[in-house]
Amino acid sequence: MDDLRRACAQVAERARSVRVQTTVIPRYAAGLGLPPAPAGDASDTRGREAKAAFWLTVDAINFGSGWFPTLRKRDGRSGYHTIAAGLRDHFDAHGAWSPEELIGLDAGATAAAFAQDPAHELMELFAISLADLGRHVAEEHGGSFSAVIDAAHGSAVGLARLLGGWSCFADCSRYDELEVPFLKRAQIAAADLARAGVGQFSDVDRLTMFADNLVPHVLRQDGVLHFEPELIRRIDMGELIEQGSPEEVEIRACTVHAVELIVAARPGTRAADVDELLWTRGGEPVYKASPRHRSPCTAY
Repeated sequence: MDDLRRACAQVAERARSVRVQTTVIPRYAAGLGLPPAPAGDASDTRGREAKAAFWLTVDAINFGSGWFPTLRKRDGRSGYHTIAAGLRDHFDAHGAWSPEELIGLDAGATAAAFAQDPAHELMELFAISLADLGRHVAEEHGGSFSAVIDAAHGSAVGLARLLGGWSCFADCSRYDELEVPFLKRAQIAAADLARAGVGQFSDVDRLTMFADNLVPHVLRQDGVLHFEPELIRRIDMGELIEQGSPEEVEIRACTVHAVELIVAARPGTRAADVDELLWTRGGEPVYKASPRHRSPCTAY
């Protein structure tokens, strides 16, 4: 992911609407408690293929934050946790969707699985992404989800690159002449599979943070990122920030770069772990009290 790191550093240097407050990084990093390395869920006794199917499926639809305010959420659950819990319940009751079943899904089927309105735009987008996942698993990996992981040959970066070449995980933006391959969901899939013990990867530390719209919000509230007043006004007014716009790319790229600086200031830490901590912190009331940017897109 070094190409992504370089591109994000260059965007951060040029950015007009977002700035990384580099002078506060050492103090912020020093005070940032990090979670212990996850040991996996001992209560999850499913086999490797079932776990691989779950995590690849959930991360193929780990997007929609721009629409989350309009979802029917479970009590006390965020948009992501509503969808993930719905998928878990469906898999527990009926087993994992096979590649062929994924290919045949439509908006009605996804809506039924997640207890949502079939007319909601996100349900059709979920069906399209899941069908693409099913086609790749069926046609390129013999119908085996675990074979997708094995094709990465023990590399989290290799798996992210593999998934990032599929339309269901695609996530690359442009900023002036720069190509910025965020690969948010492809990278988080590799991290999720490693945490679940499904993938044994030697290079999880080479993953970047997973560029979304919550971690930037946390870093802005914590004083690590500075947004220009006009951008804050637009966010506070609920104006959608178009994916691929200069402001949206700057938000994501500056967040990646800020986390890299935090990791550099705390030797032995990993961007994936910093991301998990900050993303979890974003669920606290102080952060939920103010709006974050929303971009209706399939990237996050």
